[in-house]
Amino acid sequence: MSNRRIDDDKRATLRRFAALGAATPLVGLGKRDDDESGSSDARDAIVGYVASTPGAHFSKVRDELKLGTGETQYHLRTLVDAGTLEVRRDGDYKRFFPAGRFSEFEQTALGYLRRDTPRGMLVHLLRDPDTTGSKLADKLGVSRATVSTYAKELDAVGLLSREDGYAVREPETVITLLIRYADSFGADAASFADDAAGLIRFDP
Repeated sequence: MSNRRIDDDKRATLRRFAALGAATPLVGLGKRDDDESGSSDARDAIVGYVASTPGAHFSKVRDELKLGTGETQYHLRTLVDAGTLEVRRDGDYKRFFPAGRFSEFEQTALGYLRRDTPRGMLVHLLRDPDTTGSKLADKLGVSRATVSTYAKELDAVGLLSREDGYAVREPETVITLLIRYADSFGADAASFADDAAGLIRFDP
């Protein structure tokens, strides 16, 4: 692929995600008077991407927007410093959120919903609260030990109760996040959202 084709693809990607975030009041807040057009476009695209994919980690932002590592670091730091985005440490990841939009619980939930196995566990438990650890392991194609490890972790961060089997904490909040951002998760979330959209009422 030629450099020109790569540049055209990058510009198209940036424009697409900048358009996704065009309705949010956060777009443009990370700009400075001395910004070049390319920098402003990249930052608007990052804001738009994070608005539609809250909880995305650094590598995901970089790869989806076809930006360089240094370029991504610079723009994300600028947006965080400007108060446009918030960053939350999640193990080895730094996850990014529109500033002031999500509670601590919601940020934690979104971070785990962006991991395949924890998301699968939460989705299956929301579908069937009586699901056991062994059934979760079978449904997800992972070991029972993996389920147990994640269950302990989810319990520690307040997303899961292990007092009497497994139970999702604040299930309506988790369901709302799954429905609202279904397209940014995996197929399991999209399928769940199709089935669950009529179960709760929320104000987007």
